[in-house]
Amino acid sequence: MPSPLSVWNTAPTSAPQQRKNRYVSGSAVHPAKMLPCVAAHAIATYTRPGDRVLDPMCGIGTTLVEAIHLGRHALGVEYESKWANLARRNVAYATHQGGRGSGDVRCGDARRLTQLIHAEHHGEVDLVITSPPYGHSVHGQVRSTRETGKRGVLKKDYRYSHDPSNLAHVSTDQLLEAFTQILTQCRHLLRPGGTVVVTTRPWRERGELIDLPSAVLAAGQAAGLIPTERCVALLAGIRDSRLITRPSFFQMKNVQDARRQGIPLAVVQHEDVLAFTRPGRHACPTAATATRPRQGSATEGFRSRTCAEGCRPLCGPTVGRHEE
Repeated sequence: MPSPLSVWNTAPTSAPQQRKNRYVSGSAVHPAKMLPCVAAHAIATYTRPGDRVLDPMCGIGTTLVEAIHLGRHALGVEYESKWANLARRNVAYATHQGGRGSGDVRCGDARRLTQLIHAEHHGEVDLVITSPPYGHSVHGQVRSTRETGKRGVLKKDYRYSHDPSNLAHVSTDQLLEAFTQILTQCRHLLRPGGTVVVTTRPWRERGELIDLPSAVLAAGQAAGLIPTERCVALLAGIRDSRLITRPSFFQMKNVQDARRQGIPLAVVQHEDVLAFTRPGRHACPTAATATRPRQGSATEGFRSRTCAEGCRPLCGPTVGRHEE
């Protein structure tokens, strides 16, 4: 069978355009929404109609909405009741628009997924899609002097919540420990051979690069999952074979400030997509022997393989780093 593309064309239009007339009013205020085309591409690539999709930190329900429109059955868990209620409204709206799938949203801590999700679904989930919370690196939305008539920039919608127990407020080490627990819970809900897709990107904290993709790769392995692919989900459009960037105000400001200091940063134009498989009797037989990355690297060492059963290749080509 043909190999899947390792570069996903997931930003043919802007994020607001992708959500227009598809999500209920108020959905834009969440500070770290998954791009709808990223969720839709993952669902279409790794599942079939009628399959079950889970997002353990579903936010406004992007994964669920796209799954419903693609005829899948979606489960979502969200810690904040505000976002869980908004996700339920989006699920209902997707069904009202004619989505052939179904969706259910539970409010609770994703570290207790097996308690929140009914036992009948344990070991039955085909695909998990999620992204770790970025905490203080979330930029939210801004209004400029031109819009407000006042000096300076007004920043808004940049917090998940004010609850200190929310993972967005913990240290990086605590976040990674919690994310490993969440992925472990996801493994229990996945069917053997099921897939976990994590979208992530690095960020800078006090000038130091936090290599979250490599840390997520390690978290997945610690949770008992097998790395199978590393892909790129574009945040930039493609026109006449050229990338059309859509950076946020803060991305542009950070890049400009860094370049003034002689630091050669570039605007973020993609997210890393890390795919894992739950091992088991139905898992790809070559996955267990996939070449592991060298210590300190999340990509080197992987080779593209296709098993005798006709499963997908284990990974795409190595991709370069991006920085924000």
